[in-house]
Amino acid sequence: MPHVEVAYARPDRQEIVPVTVPQGTTALEAVKLSGIVGIFPEIDPDGTDMGIFGKVIKDPSAHPLREGDRVELYRPLQIDPKQARLNRAKKKG
Repeated sequence: MPHVEVAYARPDRQEIVPVTVPQGTTALEAVKLSGIVGIFPEIDPDGTDMGIFGKVIKDPSAHPLREGDRVELYRPLQIDPKQARLNRAKKKG
């Protein structure tokens, strides 16, 4: 049974939840098994972008986990990165 972690962070708090899962468990299943939604009720596992160690997973419901994987849940961007860069450039003058 692989040991994996499920991680989520907000500006005010972050949690990494260790969880032991059956062989063949997908990233989405691990998130649901971890109970992290109980800590952060705003998470919708079925609609949240996920990754393994910073690498985005296209289909978390079909991505089997391996021993030691850390599933990361990503918050939506507040501002488009291109727009943020443009705003910083305008500020500098």
